[in-house]
Amino acid sequence: MKTQSAVVERLLKYRDVMQKMKGLGFVRVFSDNLADAVGVSPSLVRKDFSIFGLTGNKRGGYQIEELIVRLNVILGKDRKQKIIIIGCGKMGRALMSYNGFPRVGIRVAAGFDSDPAILDEAAPIPILHISKIKDFITEKEIQVAILAVPESSAQSIIDSLKKTCIKGVINFAPVSLRSSDNFLIQSINVEQEIENIFYQIHFAEGATPVAEDVL
Repeated sequence: MKTQSAVVERLLKYRDVMQKMKGLGFVRVFSDNLADAVGVSPSLVRKDFSIFGLTGNKRGGYQIEELIVRLNVILGKDRKQKIIIIGCGKMGRALMSYNGFPRVGIRVAAGFDSDPAILDEAAPIPILHISKIKDFITEKEIQVAILAVPESSAQSIIDSLKKTCIKGVINFAPVSLRSSDNFLIQSINVEQEIENIFYQIHFAEGATPVAEDVL
Protein backbone atom coordinates (compact mmCIF):
# COMPACT_ATOMS: atom_id res chain seq x y z
CA MET A 1 0.00 0.00 0.00
CA LYS A 2 2.81 2.43 0.89
CA THR A 3 4.65 1.61 -2.35
CA GLN A 4 1.52 2.24 -4.42
CA SER A 5 0.89 5.51 -2.60
CA ALA A 6 4.45 6.65 -3.30
CA VAL A 7 4.06 5.90 -7.02
CA VAL A 8 0.78 7.83 -7.19
CA GLU A 9 2.38 10.77 -5.39
CA ARG A 10 5.19 10.83 -7.95
CA LEU A 11 2.75 10.56 -10.88
CA LEU A 12 0.94 13.63 -9.55
CA LYS A 13 4.24 15.51 -9.36
CA TYR A 14 5.22 14.47 -12.89
CA ARG A 15 1.87 15.65 -14.20
CA ASP A 16 2.12 18.99 -12.39
CA VAL A 17 5.61 19.58 -13.82
CA MET A 18 4.41 18.78 -17.32
CA GLN A 19 1.40 21.07 -16.99
CA LYS A 20 3.77 23.92 -16.15
CA MET A 21 6.03 22.98 -19.06
CA LYS A 22 3.05 22.87 -21.41
CA GLY A 23 2.09 26.36 -20.24
CA LEU A 24 5.58 27.53 -21.18
CA GLY A 25 5.21 26.12 -24.68
CA PHE A 26 7.16 22.87 -24.36
CA VAL A 27 5.93 19.94 -26.46
CA ARG A 28 8.19 17.10 -25.33
CA VAL A 29 9.92 16.12 -22.11
CA PHE A 30 12.61 13.60 -21.18
CA SER A 31 12.83 11.44 -18.08
CA ASP A 32 15.93 13.40 -17.07
CA ASN A 33 13.89 16.65 -17.03
CA LEU A 34 11.16 15.14 -14.86
CA ALA A 35 13.71 13.50 -12.57
CA ASP A 36 15.49 16.82 -11.94
CA ALA A 37 12.21 18.62 -11.29
CA VAL A 38 10.84 16.01 -8.88
CA GLY A 39 14.10 15.00 -7.21
CA VAL A 40 14.29 11.34 -8.25
CA SER A 41 16.42 9.34 -10.68
CA PRO A 42 15.58 9.14 -14.43
CA SER A 43 15.38 5.34 -14.12
CA LEU A 44 12.67 5.68 -11.45
CA VAL A 45 10.66 7.99 -13.72
CA ARG A 46 10.84 5.41 -16.51
CA LYS A 47 9.97 2.60 -14.09
CA ASP A 48 6.91 4.49 -12.77
CA PHE A 49 5.71 5.12 -16.32
CA SER A 50 6.32 1.53 -17.45
CA ILE A 51 4.03 0.22 -14.70
CA PHE A 52 1.15 1.85 -16.55
CA GLY A 53 2.41 1.21 -20.08
CA LEU A 54 3.55 4.80 -20.65
CA THR A 55 6.40 4.77 -23.13
CA GLY A 56 8.54 7.31 -24.92
CA ASN A 57 11.73 7.01 -26.94
CA LYS A 58 15.36 7.86 -26.27
CA ARG A 59 15.60 10.58 -28.89
CA GLY A 60 12.13 12.08 -28.77
CA GLY A 61 11.24 11.68 -25.11
CA TYR A 62 7.59 11.86 -24.08
CA GLN A 63 4.89 13.90 -25.81
CA ILE A 64 3.70 16.19 -23.01
CA GLU A 65 0.06 16.74 -23.95
CA GLU A 66 -0.56 13.04 -24.64
CA LEU A 67 1.15 12.02 -21.41
CA ILE A 68 -0.90 14.49 -19.34
CA VAL A 69 -4.13 13.09 -20.81
CA ARG A 70 -3.08 9.52 -20.06
CA LEU A 71 -1.96 10.37 -16.54
CA ASN A 72 -5.29 12.09 -15.88
CA VAL A 73 -7.09 8.88 -16.85
CA ILE A 74 -4.79 6.76 -14.66
CA LEU A 75 -5.27 9.13 -11.71
CA GLY A 76 -9.03 9.35 -12.21
CA LYS A 77 -8.84 13.05 -13.09
CA ASP A 78 -10.97 12.50 -16.20
CA ARG A 79 -13.97 11.95 -13.90
CA LYS A 80 -15.70 14.41 -11.61
CA GLN A 81 -14.07 14.27 -8.19
CA LYS A 82 -16.59 15.18 -5.50
CA ILE A 83 -15.83 15.17 -1.80
CA ILE A 84 -17.68 15.93 1.42
CA ILE A 85 -16.33 17.50 4.59
CA ILE A 86 -17.48 16.11 7.93
CA GLY A 87 -17.05 18.58 10.76
CA CYS A 88 -17.59 22.22 9.84
CA GLY A 89 -15.74 23.99 12.62
CA LYS A 90 -12.83 26.31 11.84
CA MET A 91 -10.77 23.61 10.15
CA GLY A 92 -13.70 22.23 8.16
CA ARG A 93 -14.85 25.64 6.94
CA ALA A 94 -11.30 26.60 5.99
CA LEU A 95 -11.13 23.47 3.85
CA MET A 96 -14.53 24.23 2.32
CA SER A 97 -13.30 27.64 1.16
CA TYR A 98 -9.90 26.42 -0.03
CA ASN A 99 -9.55 27.63 -3.62
CA GLY A 100 -6.96 25.00 -4.50
CA PHE A 101 -9.62 22.30 -4.87
CA PRO A 102 -11.32 23.77 -7.98
CA ARG A 103 -7.94 24.28 -9.65
CA VAL A 104 -7.33 20.52 -9.66
CA GLY A 105 -10.90 19.50 -10.48
CA ILE A 106 -12.09 18.67 -6.95
CA ARG A 107 -15.51 19.91 -5.87
CA VAL A 108 -16.72 20.03 -2.28
CA ALA A 109 -20.30 18.79 -2.62
CA ALA A 110 -21.37 19.52 0.97
CA GLY A 111 -20.31 19.84 4.57
CA PHE A 112 -21.87 17.96 7.49
CA ASP A 113 -22.15 18.82 11.16
CA SER A 114 -24.43 18.30 14.17
CA ASP A 115 -24.41 21.92 15.41
CA PRO A 116 -27.70 23.61 14.39
CA ALA A 117 -26.05 27.04 14.61
CA ILE A 118 -23.82 26.42 11.58
CA LEU A 119 -26.16 24.43 9.35
CA ASP A 120 -26.99 26.21 6.10
CA GLU A 121 -28.66 24.22 3.33
CA ALA A 122 -28.90 27.31 1.07
CA ALA A 123 -25.16 28.10 1.08
CA PRO A 124 -23.12 27.69 -2.14
CA ILE A 125 -21.60 24.67 -0.41
CA PRO A 126 -24.47 23.48 1.80
CA ILE A 127 -23.81 22.49 5.40
CA LEU A 128 -26.23 19.69 6.25
CA HIS A 129 -27.07 17.85 9.44
CA ILE A 130 -24.97 14.74 9.95
CA SER A 131 -28.15 12.62 9.99
CA LYS A 132 -28.51 13.24 6.24
CA ILE A 133 -25.06 12.04 5.32
CA LYS A 134 -25.82 8.44 4.28
CA ASP A 135 -28.59 9.41 1.87
CA PHE A 136 -26.45 12.21 0.43
CA ILE A 137 -23.47 9.91 -0.12
CA THR A 138 -25.66 7.38 -1.91
CA GLU A 139 -27.50 9.95 -4.03
CA LYS A 140 -24.37 11.86 -5.10
CA GLU A 141 -22.15 8.76 -5.33
CA ILE A 142 -19.49 10.27 -3.06
CA GLN A 143 -16.36 8.15 -2.62
CA VAL A 144 -14.06 10.44 -0.61
CA ALA A 145 -14.63 12.33 2.63
CA ILE A 146 -12.54 14.72 4.71
CA LEU A 147 -12.85 14.17 8.45
CA ALA A 148 -12.35 17.27 10.63
CA VAL A 149 -14.12 16.27 13.83
CA PRO A 150 -13.06 15.94 17.49
CA GLU A 151 -11.09 12.86 18.42
CA SER A 152 -14.01 11.44 20.41
CA SER A 153 -16.25 11.36 17.31
CA ALA A 154 -13.80 10.12 14.70
CA GLN A 155 -14.04 6.35 15.10
CA SER A 156 -17.84 6.20 15.23
CA ILE A 157 -18.07 8.29 12.05
CA ILE A 158 -15.53 6.06 10.31
CA ASP A 159 -17.59 3.01 11.30
CA SER A 160 -20.69 4.64 9.77
CA LEU A 161 -18.86 5.62 6.58
CA LYS A 162 -17.72 2.04 6.05
CA LYS A 163 -21.38 1.13 5.56
CA THR A 164 -21.68 3.58 2.63
CA CYS A 165 -19.99 3.86 -0.76
CA ILE A 166 -17.18 5.97 0.71
CA LYS A 167 -13.83 4.38 -0.23
CA GLY A 168 -11.33 6.83 1.22
CA VAL A 169 -11.00 9.39 4.02
CA ILE A 170 -8.57 12.23 4.67
CA ASN A 171 -8.44 12.36 8.46
CA PHE A 172 -7.59 15.62 10.25
CA ALA A 173 -8.83 14.32 13.61
CA PRO A 174 -5.93 13.86 16.09
CA VAL A 175 -6.43 10.12 16.38
CA SER A 176 -4.90 7.09 14.68
CA LEU A 177 -7.32 5.30 12.35
CA ARG A 178 -6.46 2.18 10.36
CA SER A 179 -6.89 1.68 6.63
CA SER A 180 -7.96 -1.57 5.00
CA ASP A 181 -7.81 -2.93 1.46
CA ASN A 182 -11.22 -1.48 0.57
CA PHE A 183 -11.26 1.58 2.84
CA LEU A 184 -8.30 3.95 2.71
CA ILE A 185 -7.50 6.42 5.47
CA GLN A 186 -4.86 9.13 5.07
CA SER A 187 -4.24 10.83 8.42
CA ILE A 188 -2.83 14.35 8.63
CA ASN A 189 -1.78 15.40 12.13
CA VAL A 190 -1.08 19.13 11.85
CA GLU A 191 0.27 19.46 15.39
CA GLN A 192 2.66 16.57 14.88
CA GLU A 193 3.90 17.97 11.58
CA ILE A 194 4.61 21.37 13.17
CA GLU A 195 6.42 19.72 16.08
CA ASN A 196 8.47 17.71 13.60
CA ILE A 197 9.53 20.88 11.78
CA PHE A 198 10.62 22.49 15.05
CA TYR A 199 12.61 19.36 15.91
CA GLN A 200 14.29 19.35 12.49
CA ILE A 201 15.26 23.01 12.91
CA HIS A 202 16.52 22.35 16.44
CA PHE A 203 18.52 19.33 15.28
CA ALA A 204 20.00 21.26 12.34
CA GLU A 205 21.21 23.94 14.75
CA GLY A 206 23.42 21.39 16.43
CA ALA A 207 21.27 19.91 19.17
CA THR A 208 22.07 16.31 20.05
CA PRO A 209 19.81 13.85 21.83
CA VAL A 210 20.66 13.45 25.53
CA ALA A 211 20.64 9.84 26.71
CA GLU A 212 19.13 9.41 30.14
CA ASP A 213 20.87 7.21 32.66
CA VAL A 214 19.31 3.79 32.76
CA LEU A 215 18.92 2.49 36.31
